[in-house]
Amino acid sequence: MKIKSKDYRVKEGDEVDLRKWPTRVEPAYASNKKYEKHLKEQVEELSELQRLHYASNRYSVLLIFQAMDAAGKDGAIRHVMSGVNPQGCQVFSFKHPSVEELKHDFLWRTTQSLPERGRIGIFNRSYYEEVLIVRVHPEILRAEGLPNGLLDEKTIWPARFRSIVDMEKHLYRNGTRIIKFFLHLSKEEQRKRFLDRIDEPDKNWKFSPADIVERKFWKQYMQAYEACLSATSTKKAPWYVVPADDKKNARLIISRIVLDTFKSLNMHYPEVDAQREQELLSIRQQLMQEAPGDG
Repeated sequence: MKIKSKDYRVKEGDEVDLRKWPTRVEPAYASNKKYEKHLKEQVEELSELQRLHYASNRYSVLLIFQAMDAAGKDGAIRHVMSGVNPQGCQVFSFKHPSVEELKHDFLWRTTQSLPERGRIGIFNRSYYEEVLIVRVHPEILRAEGLPNGLLDEKTIWPARFRSIVDMEKHLYRNGTRIIKFFLHLSKEEQRKRFLDRIDEPDKNWKFSPADIVERKFWKQYMQAYEACLSATSTKKAPWYVVPADDKKNARLIISRIVLDTFKSLNMHYPEVDAQREQELLSIRQQLMQEAPGDG
């Protein structure tokens, strides 16, 4: 099966019903060997494009990953970005905000970690937590120190969606391309992965009792994600709903979407002007005149 990025993209203005979005699709690989081959090819292609991206130094690219626990965010980042030069890629994970971060607006802490031109930034969770977990657990919102007049849940979520969309449009106008991934995991598959984490000793560290607590809010999280995806997927900063029950297939889909985005950019290696060309020729002559073994 050929992967088409548009099949997973949430169109601007669509009302998202996650029950209609599959958590598993026909795989793009026929065997584990084929999967390894496809992923290797895509990683190598991404590595080449990342070098061009770094050299052209015109755009920055931000990848955002959001998902329920055990959906495979860490594995997707590790496998898809395995061939990228670490100097050109930065990964940030956002947990509970610090005391200092809570003194600022909800976009402040992530803004400081936005990628520079020529680099790829990866947010493992992001500012979207402020309209997801904070929406599911309003007690977190009440602890953020906001004026009481701003805590009306009928108005604060549309206001935050608007702030996010405005910020992403601003970034786009300044050369940042944003790709947002929601790894769509089924509740049953999460149950199986939690059991694996409990049953396999080398995975015990991945499991926390808090994961089970959050699982009880599954319905509320799906509703929060639906509202978020519907309000903030735009032409300039789209959301992609990636079926995540098959980790291997999810990685292939993600890498294809990232590749397609890079290919859409007008990137080229810096051109050498006449003065620079003469300078390089002069240096080359100096190097050629050196006797072998000098020094």
